[in-house]
Amino acid sequence: MTPTVLDLELSAPVNLRDLGGIPVAGGHLRTGLAIRTDDLAYVTEEVAAALVAENLTAIIDLRSPLEVTATGRGPLAQFPVAYHHLPLIANVGATMSEGDRVPSGGFGHEAMGAMYVRMVETAAPQLVSALNIIAHTPGATAFHCAAGRDRTGVLAAMLLLVLGAEDDDIVTDYARTGANMPAIMARTQPVMGAMWRALGVDPGEYDTSALLDGAMDRSMRLLLSELRERHGDALAPLRAAGLSDDTVARLRWRAVAA
Repeated sequence: MTPTVLDLELSAPVNLRDLGGIPVAGGHLRTGLAIRTDDLAYVTEEVAAALVAENLTAIIDLRSPLEVTATGRGPLAQFPVAYHHLPLIANVGATMSEGDRVPSGGFGHEAMGAMYVRMVETAAPQLVSALNIIAHTPGATAFHCAAGRDRTGVLAAMLLLVLGAEDDDIVTDYARTGANMPAIMARTQPVMGAMWRALGVDPGEYDTSALLDGAMDRSMRLLLSELRERHGDALAPLRAAGLSDDTVARLRWRAVAA
């Protein structure tokens, strides 16, 4: 049986960071606008209260419907924080079984990068909605998936591209998660392991040891280069899905500090 949040040990995120300070066109991204993190559904009440006290006013949940069903919203549901569910992968179990997306032999960085490309191309409307939320939320927006690495990393990359960040700075932010991977795996294992079993998937079938390899920058570099090779502009899938000049301008107006 998949656990509910009541069955889980509440814990602090292990992969949370404000994107403030990253160089973007015209300056740097200001703090207090965009926070990327691992799962917020089972943070402690103390962590939830601290985030709200620091002006968190919206959450973007990038997890699949099944993941959300497994844990709910947790302690943050008690606070006046807007909640937006924008799954970048509709069915994690189906994705796991599609050999062209995640090879059964393992999760190499190249395989993850290829999955990111497909994510941008297939979930562009959700990514556009997320950027609009960040553009119009009056306080800080936190966005998360389970680990705060893959789906969260893709949204962070799209936000930074919109703001004119250089590839090296996008990759540097993404790769910061590498040092957190052991703690991430330990924190998410109770939820993810139970969910795979509920789907009839044996977690032991997939070798995730490559995710502990610190050279994870390859995944993000592949995403950026492949999007440009396929579309000319890395943001082209999002523009085709409705990313407007007005949204880009508002994000830059809100986000950029000299």
